[in-house]
Amino acid sequence: MGDHPVSPAGDGPAAALLLRVLGALLREDAAGLRSRTTACPAPDGVWLRLAGGGDAETLLLPVREDGFQGEWTARLPLLRREGSGTDLTTCDEVLAALAAHADPADRPGFGAFARECRHALEAARLHTATDPATAAALGDRYGPDPAGWTGPAASLAFDTLAARTDHPVYPASRSRTGLGEAELRAYAPEFHPSFALRLLALPAGAVTSAGSAAAGALPVAPSAAGLPARLDAGHVLLPVHPLTADGPLRDALRASGLEGRAHLAPPGHGPTVVPTLSMRTVALAADPRVHVKLPLATATLGLLNRRTVKPGTLRDGAAGQRLLEAVVAREPRFRDTVLLADESAYAHAGHELLAALTRTLPAAVRGATVVPLAALLAPAPAGGLVIDHLARRHFAGDPLALLDALLTLLFDWGTTLFGYGIALESHQQNVSLVLDPAAAHPVRLLLKDNDGPRVNTVRLRARLGAAAPGPAFDDPRVLCADDGPVADLFTTITLHLCAGAYAFGLAAHGRAPLADLLRLVRDRLREAVGRLGSAHGGDVLRARVLDAPGLPVKAMVTAGSLLTKARSGASDVNKHYTTGPNYLPREA
Repeated sequence: MGDHPVSPAGDGPAAALLLRVLGALLREDAAGLRSRTTACPAPDGVWLRLAGGGDAETLLLPVREDGFQGEWTARLPLLRREGSGTDLTTCDEVLAALAAHADPADRPGFGAFARECRHALEAARLHTATDPATAAALGDRYGPDPAGWTGPAASLAFDTLAARTDHPVYPASRSRTGLGEAELRAYAPEFHPSFALRLLALPAGAVTSAGSAAAGALPVAPSAAGLPARLDAGHVLLPVHPLTADGPLRDALRASGLEGRAHLAPPGHGPTVVPTLSMRTVALAADPRVHVKLPLATATLGLLNRRTVKPGTLRDGAAGQRLLEAVVAREPRFRDTVLLADESAYAHAGHELLAALTRTLPAAVRGATVVPLAALLAPAPAGGLVIDHLARRHFAGDPLALLDALLTLLFDWGTTLFGYGIALESHQQNVSLVLDPAAAHPVRLLLKDNDGPRVNTVRLRARLGAAAPGPAFDDPRVLCADDGPVADLFTTITLHLCAGAYAFGLAAHGRAPLADLLRLVRDRLREAVGRLGSAHGGDVLRARVLDAPGLPVKAMVTAGSLLTKARSGASDVNKHYTTGPNYLPREA
């Protein structure tokens, strides 16, 4: 095992990607990497042995202790064939070898994931090649110090940095299925482009809209968009992403019975926009506080995780916003510290590619530094990490003080919501840190995309009584009658992605010892749980999170790419879990 020389898998994007892929496959027990292996010590460290049989070869995986999402993770970017000592050093080779160990019904998923990894590697290489030019362009436009990037327009520059940073859990996060280099350069956030939306005139009776600024009722007549004046009466304009207009739009119109009754305006008449980290959501260049979320026929974070916009999610986002507003109204300390984007305006024509959401950020973001959490560990244009620059400007140069302030507010908010029976899918992309030393509260959170929560209706009604919103969610998976799904979502999103990932990430970057960072996470969570009290779920979080022997972790590769929903049993690819260690230190 370890006596064989390690084949050079190559440094850079290919080796880094394979190392993340192997770690994720081990964590999620793909092909039995966790459950059917034995640990074999060797002079260079521990190897896991996956015994062969039939067409499957015996494979060896070099591992090291991890602790974040799994007990072990990959130590080197390779799998080794035991008999020959041959090293498999590409994602294609590794996934083909593991597919032979999988159930025959699951083998196509390994091939599909291999294609996704190829897309991710192409994107990573493109990012590496363009990193210097992108950093220089951002520095020229917004200034060399990211801590001075203020206001909603500059926030889009943080999105660009975040888009060039790997997801803390999903290994092939840079893949956008079906998009080539030209399309990425023209429309993806990592290149900070601007472009014009397309406009589609639809019969007014075919469009359902909500909100006073509904995306389906843009303040322009069809004739002003280059269409015949006869369409001004009886038609409304729906914004369409150029990638949708140039691709699957015709099929969507045909499927919805609108072919022949819809009219696509010529290019150049739609508003100029800049992509956000989500890519399918764009900000108006003329007013970047206004975002428009538009469907794309691509997939990210898993081949089954399509970037379309189902009409029901628009209603659910508005319902989630109303629910959060009801909690904030009863919890005064969050009225000025938790900012909610307005997502009550939307329009759709009954199809997942014919929909749009208008999001308006609160006025408080003007003049503030608004940083998606996904950008905190991103490399800054002038060197160092984004969090280093923010800490120098706002926390006397101490990134741990910044993390402390973030965790204090984040856990207070998350545990308070849990006390109402609510957990949010507020991951690093959907939560932004708002820093403004001139504000009464210089550290705030900005939340958006509230369409996928989990809500324990029993606990919610107990807290809000007659004021509890009704079951207004289109997705039946949102509502439940116990704390389990709510606690799982709190753990996998609020704890793992928005807290634990920064403890391990800052330690890996040498900013502080891991033990100190994890102790900070536990202390702030323990304090928040203590404020919650046992009557409102504090005992539940203490048992299921603080003192639990293990914690749920997302099985994103399994649910999103490797297996069909029928094979994985996942009702929601974003909320399908396996188990991992509890990395929070025990109380003395």
